[in-house]
Amino acid sequence: MFELMFCSLLTILPDYLYRRYAQGKRFGKEITFFSIWYELRWGITGCLMLTVSLITMIFYFHPSTTSAALYFRTVPILPEGAGRVAEVKVGFSEPVKQGDVLFMLDSSRQRAAFETAARKVAEVEASMLAAQSDVVRAEAQIQEAKANYQQAKDELDTKSDLQRRNPGIVPQRDIEKLQVLVDQRQAGVDAATAVKQSAALQVSTLIPAQKASAEAALAQAQVDLDKTVVRAGVDGRVEQFLVRTGDVVNQLMRPAGVLIPEGAGRGALQAGFGQIEAQVMKEGMLAEATCISKPWVIIPMVVTTVQDYIAAGQFRSGEQLIDPQNIARPGTILVYLEPLYNGGLDGVTAGSSCIVNAYTSNHEEISAKDTGTFRKIALHVVDGVGLVHALLLRIQALLLPIKTLVLSGH
Repeated sequence: MFELMFCSLLTILPDYLYRRYAQGKRFGKEITFFSIWYELRWGITGCLMLTVSLITMIFYFHPSTTSAALYFRTVPILPEGAGRVAEVKVGFSEPVKQGDVLFMLDSSRQRAAFETAARKVAEVEASMLAAQSDVVRAEAQIQEAKANYQQAKDELDTKSDLQRRNPGIVPQRDIEKLQVLVDQRQAGVDAATAVKQSAALQVSTLIPAQKASAEAALAQAQVDLDKTVVRAGVDGRVEQFLVRTGDVVNQLMRPAGVLIPEGAGRGALQAGFGQIEAQVMKEGMLAEATCISKPWVIIPMVVTTVQDYIAAGQFRSGEQLIDPQNIARPGTILVYLEPLYNGGLDGVTAGSSCIVNAYTSNHEEISAKDTGTFRKIALHVVDGVGLVHALLLRIQALLLPIKTLVLSGH
């Protein structure tokens, strides 16, 4: 309506003044309600064309949307395993800090597994002490075997020397017996050495590997035991926490509740603009917003991110071909906006619906030396008509509580 009134001042009014004072025609005489189209046809036609052009230019270069909200992330409260609830630590709605216990599952099976793993570690450590003792004992056996071998060898050498000096003084049978005894004692030394190597191998390799395996099993048992305690992953607030002692919960069932992180939905506003505005929306554009939860307030914003794909076009691979005709409605371009000043979104409830206007600025191009005069004038007009949209947003902010509380049948 405002655009029509403005355009009529530039078209219909000059046409009427020309008819009235230049041609001498008077309203009610030559210009009547029946002849108004014929007499003012040029002004009416120009008014309609200018109005349509002005509205198109305003909504294209200064887009607006009502599909805007302060979306916030929620974290479902679920245990990593299945079990029966043994104890609940928080209420239906309550603030929590990171690491606070929310509820605990029955942990009798996990505690038994943890105790078994701990006993296994202690058993392996005892085996290590026993293996070290075996190494010491094997070393003593080696010394004993070497001493016996040396004794037998010395006796063999003595009698062999006597036999060589005085043949027949020592029976050949005794020398052969001593040679067999020396070989036997040498085998004893080799056997004792092998026993020591086996015990040392257990101490250095086998038992440490068994201990590492037992400690890994203990750590796994500790992890399984810790999973029975469900804690808050972030600072925030628990909402709709309905789980109670005795309930059976698992990841396939509904969440026990939701955890809303602290500050969620307070930093940025997300708005969906029409696809036709894809070439207009740019990072750094100034914008304004008004939200239902904070009426009669205009919040200066700035565009920080423009999503370069449209969610309506996504698909998951499956057994059916995609038919674009099945898209129910065209998607929008998701834009992230942040308040221009610190604390701009204070008082706006997370999840609140908002109306957003974005404004195109051509100041840099206008200031450029190589920009032509007519283009500068056109760009000035484009930037100037943003005032109309800013005025419309303020009217919407003024009427929004009335529309919500009165005209909607509240």
